[in-house]
Amino acid sequence: MTPQVFDRMAVRRHRDRAAATVDRVADILRDAADRLLDRLDDTTRRFTRALDLGGRGIVAPLLRARGIDVVACDLSPRMAARAGAPCVAADAEWLPFAPASFDLVVANLSLHWVNDLPGALIQLRQALRPDGLLLASLPARGTLAELRTALAEAEAALAGGAAPRVAPFPDLRDCAALLQRAGFALPVADVEDITLLYADPLRLLRDLREAGEANAVALRDRRIPPRALFPAALAALPGQEGRARATLRLAVLTGWAPAPGQPQPLPRGSGQVPLGEALADPDRSRNRR
Repeated sequence: MTPQVFDRMAVRRHRDRAAATVDRVADILRDAADRLLDRLDDTTRRFTRALDLGGRGIVAPLLRARGIDVVACDLSPRMAARAGAPCVAADAEWLPFAPASFDLVVANLSLHWVNDLPGALIQLRQALRPDGLLLASLPARGTLAELRTALAEAEAALAGGAAPRVAPFPDLRDCAALLQRAGFALPVADVEDITLLYADPLRLLRDLREAGEANAVALRDRRIPPRALFPAALAALPGQEGRARATLRLAVLTGWAPAPGQPQPLPRGSGQVPLGEALADPDRSRNRR
């Protein structure tokens, strides 16, 4: 049985509530979406039918502007409706789509509250046509590290212990392994950092709530926190340019549904250039894929 790290009902409630407020953080979500969709410009493949998984009304218009038909899907019916018809309210852990329904799946900041991430990736791969592309981004380890540390230290000082208040995020290396485990061909995982600077640190907590990213860890402390907790933690956030800093570290994943005729990785040991030489040559290391 898959461990229930996250409370999926809480995730749905948070996203339902955020459907009315997410426009206030649209600039952050669009920045992440643009970085993800830039990968489409790296391929000559043209896509016709896409699944927008959890795009919060940001991703679907960007895909339609590229001439791609889009079906939007979200755990929250209200959030799904933001993308316009056709849209579906469904759980990423139990997708309702037939095999080979899409040639492109885009999941922008929508898989990090999923309990069975390997299972969800397998379902997404099955929903793709042969040689279809998955583009996904999710917060990786290091995201909100400043807030996580500040909250833990402030709560330990005030209450003698700390409850989980920031979700656990996967390591980048784990993301690449998950793609391979789910059966994707040519899996790639890389990282992009977005640094957020806040004149008012309280705005960070409001942004998380307005995006539907409030704490949904199953073992979260449901008691009212000490009154001094959040002021103390926010005051301890590191600064940059006179503002409080928060980091969003994006793991950007690409993988292809297997198909005959796809490029195949070279057999292990068949490389013609020693690793040490490749790492020493800046041109070689810069061009690695």
